[in-house]
Amino acid sequence: MNQPPYLKKGDKIAITCPAKILKAPITDAIKLLESWGLEVVLGKTIDAVHHQFSGTDDVRAADMQDFINNESIKAIIAARGGYGCIRIIDKIDWTPLVLNPKWIIGFSDITVFHMQLQAMSLQSLHAQMPSTVKESSKESLETLRKALFGESFKYIFKYHKDNKLGTASGELIGGNLTLLTACINAVNDLDYTNKILFIEDIGEYPYVIDRMIRTLDRADKFKNLKGLIVGGFTDIKHNEPSFGYTINEIINTVIEKYDFPVCFNFPAGHISDNKALIFGKQVEMKIGSEESEIYYL
Repeated sequence: MNQPPYLKKGDKIAITCPAKILKAPITDAIKLLESWGLEVVLGKTIDAVHHQFSGTDDVRAADMQDFINNESIKAIIAARGGYGCIRIIDKIDWTPLVLNPKWIIGFSDITVFHMQLQAMSLQSLHAQMPSTVKESSKESLETLRKALFGESFKYIFKYHKDNKLGTASGELIGGNLTLLTACINAVNDLDYTNKILFIEDIGEYPYVIDRMIRTLDRADKFKNLKGLIVGGFTDIKHNEPSFGYTINEIINTVIEKYDFPVCFNFPAGHISDNKALIFGKQVEMKIGSEESEIYYL
């Protein structure tokens, strides 16, 4: 995997809004990035409005393209997710990043971009975004800073009763479950073979999660997987009568036939403690009976 250069003080980081409109100013995020010694460049989409989107598809794609093409920009962070990246991904020429890789940062809807980059053998960052900085834990923001500046970090966490014990290593891939499922057989679909998969989601019914997990399984995505990391599944909706199974039960029912280790309740996703994950980087996961750890190789 091609790793973008780590940032240093004085580097420029661009903020673009490739999906939904911003609900509030991102002053806190700008101040935070500047406190790290970075020069913040704002895209035209930050104040743009077109229905629920931060500008038309063409405007949002052009904003992203300008920052990809601009060699003085060393990283691009999405201001927020929502919905909209899948509408513009094929309008963007990603090839300049092969010769001039730069960190693309975000989560949720930004999964579409992460998948594109992973398919091109480029690393990217699943991490907090400007729209989430205000409610973000200090620890999660610190992992973003460390990832961008090349400082080492790892995760150690307590045993969870639903975990499947074991050790595995492989390239970290994944993101939002809805988008992973939506991109099956698309040009940016991922090869899950020998990979460590991370998944998370928000605002879905349990039966929808069940459908998506089974869809991935029927597409043989779990068949040659090395390990699974399950992040936050938040704001789950409920119908009457109840679906009857928890999210962890839904996942375990489908993957129990496989022998790879599984980590539940990992601190990443639509949560305040959304720890940074470097997609495309080799990781090792050790899921134990008392504590577990995940670290980069």
